[in-house]
Amino acid sequence: MLTFLINNAGTIVTALILAVVVFLVVRSMVRDRKAGRGGCGGNCGACGACSGGCAVPPVNRTNRNR
Repeated sequence: MLTFLINNAGTIVTALILAVVVFLVVRSMVRDRKAGRGGCGGNCGACGACSGGCAVPPVNRTNRNR
């Protein structure tokens, strides 16, 4: 068992560091979401990514071949 840990110490340390980073990112996202800073707030009028409206009118496919 000790030989396995010694032979794979670099991989184990890298995996632990990666797991800690992922945990911190997820924790930050959850805290932002709870504070109302993350994701869509449901207010389409104030959404900068949607240009003032979330619902995009459907494309008229009947005149598509003109």
